[in-house]
Amino acid sequence: MTPGTEPMPQVIFGLDPMWFAGGLFFLTYILIMTERVNRAIVAMAAAALMILGGVLTQEAAVRGVDFNTLGLLTGMMIIVSITRKSGVFQYVAIWSAKRVDARPWGILVVLVLVTAVLSALLDNVTTVLLIAPVTLLIADELKVSPYPYLFTEIFASNVGGAATLIGDPPNIMIGSAVGLGFNDFLFNLGPIVLLILPMLLIPFYLLWGRKLETTPERRLKVMRYEESDAIKDKRLLVQSLGVLALVIAGFILGHDLGYQPATIAMFGASLLLLITNFPRKASEQSKEVDRTLADVEWITIFFFIGLFIVVYGVESTGLLELVAHQVIGLTGGDMAVTTITILWVSAIVSALVDNIPFVATMIPLIENMGSMLGDQESMTPLWWSLALGSCLGGNGSLIGASANLIVAGFAERAGHPIRFLPFMMIAFPLMLMTVLISSVYVYLRYL
Repeated sequence: MTPGTEPMPQVIFGLDPMWFAGGLFFLTYILIMTERVNRAIVAMAAAALMILGGVLTQEAAVRGVDFNTLGLLTGMMIIVSITRKSGVFQYVAIWSAKRVDARPWGILVVLVLVTAVLSALLDNVTTVLLIAPVTLLIADELKVSPYPYLFTEIFASNVGGAATLIGDPPNIMIGSAVGLGFNDFLFNLGPIVLLILPMLLIPFYLLWGRKLETTPERRLKVMRYEESDAIKDKRLLVQSLGVLALVIAGFILGHDLGYQPATIAMFGASLLLLITNFPRKASEQSKEVDRTLADVEWITIFFFIGLFIVVYGVESTGLLELVAHQVIGLTGGDMAVTTITILWVSAIVSALVDNIPFVATMIPLIENMGSMLGDQESMTPLWWSLALGSCLGGNGSLIGASANLIVAGFAERAGHPIRFLPFMMIAFPLMLMTVLISSVYVYLRYL
């Protein structure tokens, strides 16, 4: 019997696969929340138990890993690592701070807006990879805690990403399945994003606005900085920005051309490594590549690998599908009830697990409802609810979205770790507030 064709092994101790996978996921989640063990260790151990316990074969576990996400993350981390050496992040930090007279709260508002816009035009993962280093530099210069800035950027990245087809992976999946384009998402979800962002600034200010203080001397020091002096290597700057522009163009055009973001990001990373190292000797190239790859957030990468396998194990047992069917069954086919229910359930589930497998499960279920609810046009509110719920729900916890974990990785390496439970205690209620606003919007516009 050839490898990969053997029957699925029996789950250990004769347990029901669904309950074993669900219990293991619950235990994994609890251990991540307690933060007594590094999250990468927890995720990798849980992934191994999914295989050893019989829920998945090793071949199936590999299929569960989203290599597009991993390739995108790794490629962009390499690009960011090389670009950082040019000093462009310091330039952006100084420029942003001076626009608001180096006032900590003003800087926070600027970074929130920039993050939201870039997340809509690029994607939320790429955006936080670019913005997080800038944020840490600004906070260090002003001697203020970077936590409020990083927290608000997480929210801005997920909210902004909801506005367009390319902003968040669930939108790409929905758009591909239903035939919705860039302008469809922008026209239907853009308005609610523009409403949610300023609404979020109110609780952000109540939480941190008056606490973000620095001395006049530090503000004056920042205002005296010349942005141009931050650029350390103009040649590297041109090379990095050129490749970055090429990658961004690839993200925008690649979907229509059939290229995945991972392919574009890895090509950009390899191209930048090539052009920045080609003049050097082979031994020098090896050392420089080693230094660059050392900057990759490998803890985050391996955490994702483990988490993908754990979630795929849960999905393969039919647990997510069962949840989805229950959601549909509870609504009784009523369009208004079904639409609002999908919005809320998608948000809550997406806060607890990766939103991609849940959206993948919901898409065929919603498609099958067509005969009961009417034609394709009458079903559009369901798609917008699914997109909004899955994108906004990612703000509910630290593992709700890829962008969250990227920011957490930067924060941890900078000595300002973002703790799971403190983050969730603030983030989850704020996430529910955004979903409530979205519920009103969906009801008034579509129902």
